Amino acid sequence: MPCRVGKKIKLTSVDELLGAPSTEGTVDLDVLSIYPFENHPFKVVDDESMEELVESIQENGILTPVLVRPDDQGTYEMISGHRRLHAAKRVGLRKIPAIIKEMTNDDATIAMVDANMQREEILPSERAFSLKMKMDAMNHRGSRSDLTLSTEWTKLTSAEVVGETMGIKKSQVHRYIRLTFLIPQLLELVDAGRLALNVGQEISYLNNNYQKWILEYICENGMIKQEQLMDLRAYRDDDSLTQDKLIDILIKGRAIPQVRKKITFSERKLNKYFPTFYSSAEIERVIIGLLEQWKKNQGEGVKK
Repeated sequence: MPCRVGKKIKLTSVDELLGAPSTEGTVDLDVLSIYPFENHPFKVVDDESMEELVESIQENGILTPVLVRPDDQGTYEMISGHRRLHAAKRVGLRKIPAIIKEMTNDDATIAMVDANMQREEILPSERAFSLKMKMDAMNHRGSRSDLTLSTEWTKLTSAEVVGETMGIKKSQVHRYIRLTFLIPQLLELVDAGRLALNVGQEISYLNNNYQKWILEYICENGMIKQEQLMDLRAYRDDDSLTQDKLIDILIKGRAIPQVRKKITFSERKLNKYFPTFYSSAEIERVIIGLLEQWKKNQGEGVKK
């Protein structure tokens, strides 16, 4: 389905967040006068989604103006619209519709994060660094009350506020931010879905040397599981670990047998399927019989 630019970024919500009128005028700016937001955490790549955006702009133009803030040099820093600007340059447009807004560094950071978080697909690294940037901006701004935060929210921690605006829990905010402590190569594995989020978060507590050794181990032996890292927790603040010892710990953790989970059924659930006069032994016998039949059917399916 072709990408409709107007549905990607909802500037109204950003304007409301910053307390600005939604009727603010739009001007046409030279694409060369706009530069990216400093340390912008969201990747702008020529993928399938970008191709759809380019096609949409070719057919309909840019439906939603970008949001920028002016500097002292007569140029503008992009707040929201990096992908649209890139697509506009690919199409060959010389000018792009924009809303110019004066903002503090902290307000600009928050607006940039909030606008980009509305994208449909966000990589773990993008979410991690953007959450950190927004939380740092809120911490820097302190507890002053302004139009960005309600009176009630100023009483909460920055992680709670960030979580509320993103629809996630405070604990999830902290877990994502842990990913920013990974070396780039490991973070790329997380983005590619090859390294589980919980494993990446566990590794993030280790120093860079340990992380590099873990990366070497992964390259030679394949992905690792969280259970392999449990014994490494003792070395989070300890630099005495050698590479050979670290590898031994990972190999030992790989050999740990998986504990079977205990599964129980409530009487209420079982009563849906068994008459009340059935004894526990009779119920168990029926369940085991059904499982045996299921196992048999699975085996026959594999043979086919």
